[in-house]
Amino acid sequence: MWHESILETIGDTPLVRLNRVAGDAPCTVLVKLEFFNPGASVKDRIGVAMLDDAERKGLIAPGGTIIEGTSGNTGAGLALAAIARGYRCIFTTTDKQSPEKLDFLRAMGAEVIVCPTNVAPDDPRSYYSVARRLSEEIPNSFYPNQYDHPANAEAHYRSTGPELWRDTDGRITHFVATAGTGGTISGASRYLKEQNTDVKVIGVDPFGSVYYKYFFTREFDQAEVYPYVTEGVGEDILAKNMDFDLVDDYVRVTDRDTMLMTRRLAREEGIFAGQSSGMAVAGALDWLEAHRGDVSPSDVVAVLLPDSGFRYLSKTYNDEWMRRNGFSADRPALTAADVLASRRASEPVVAVTPASTLADAVAIMMRHSISQVPVIEDGRVVGSLNERLVLDRLVAEPTARERPVSEAMGPPLPVVPRGVHLDHLTAYLDTSEAVLVHSEEPGGDGAADAAQTYHIITRSDLISALARGKG
Repeated sequence: MWHESILETIGDTPLVRLNRVAGDAPCTVLVKLEFFNPGASVKDRIGVAMLDDAERKGLIAPGGTIIEGTSGNTGAGLALAAIARGYRCIFTTTDKQSPEKLDFLRAMGAEVIVCPTNVAPDDPRSYYSVARRLSEEIPNSFYPNQYDHPANAEAHYRSTGPELWRDTDGRITHFVATAGTGGTISGASRYLKEQNTDVKVIGVDPFGSVYYKYFFTREFDQAEVYPYVTEGVGEDILAKNMDFDLVDDYVRVTDRDTMLMTRRLAREEGIFAGQSSGMAVAGALDWLEAHRGDVSPSDVVAVLLPDSGFRYLSKTYNDEWMRRNGFSADRPALTAADVLASRRASEPVVAVTPASTLADAVAIMMRHSISQVPVIEDGRVVGSLNERLVLDRLVAEPTARERPVSEAMGPPLPVVPRGVHLDHLTAYLDTSEAVLVHSEEPGGDGAADAAQTYHIITRSDLISALARGKG
């Protein structure tokens, strides 16, 4: 028997038992290997589904262009469908994605536009915004928008969920998955809960994503989003495909634990999977350990592994990259609190208000021998000022010394929690002169008092902590 096109080979991926990695688990732990799809990821399922929907609705004509923002895997799924049906592809992605993902997309004939990671979702430079703009500018183009397209979750309701139920003979009791667009966990969970309402669904999120906190509080705070290294999981937006009502619990996993588990899967199980797969398994095992008393030997836990390790040869499976990012197994994780503790003095940060004059700001910077200050108003960090900004302003307009700081300030310094890890700190310090860290004790009102709620970490602070052997 043969297939008429590569698209007919999508789905029916194998379910495999974990033996060594999950040897201490109180139940059976299975993993669904989505890298057996032809494009080597779970996103093959939704690429075809979204294009089928567009063709049925007349949203794209023959010879048209598919435009999508992607971490790489959805692009691969769409590219497969495009090749089979004669469409052109343009994909926007972020600069944190692995070279292997970008090379794969280009090998499939797609045009790839790389956008900055550390910008707000509505920033015109973000990969979301660039994809939307191109779809408006290019005639006969289709922008699937996997985050909100209902065909995304529907594809998993019709395929992934039924496969999990069928291949466990209906014995599945727990389903564990990471979430980016939310389509996989929501679609598969909806089907599973229709078969058995007692099936528990556990979501796994990276630190820095919005989903974990939103699940528990139903509050979204963009200020609490910060960079993380793991690709293709978590979000800085609330995707419409993410149905939190279908999820029973949520856990978080650090980048470091993710990378170490990913490598363990390869070395101990022979499963050569990607970063989000390691995060999913680490999250599942953490949850099982915390709920050991609630799980019986007859329970069957299925964990979805989204993609292949070949996408991460230059990262997770590269020893030098692991060492450089502080992920080596023999190296303890460094946090912002560790960096602050390594300094001889860790006084709260000095700040100015938007209404302060440049002359006031310069006087404060000189008095404290500092090169930059945050701008704080009503307890919020609204901007920043550094020597270069002040100098540029005064050279252009010498009388500006009496003008308010608000006219010269730059964007606010990122604010991170004390427990943020080394990899997150370095990601911030790649694009910012410094970061602000929440103090343990809140301050009062106004810039001076509000500044008491923050400490500052610069690149030199991080270097000093590493040199002293703190990380």
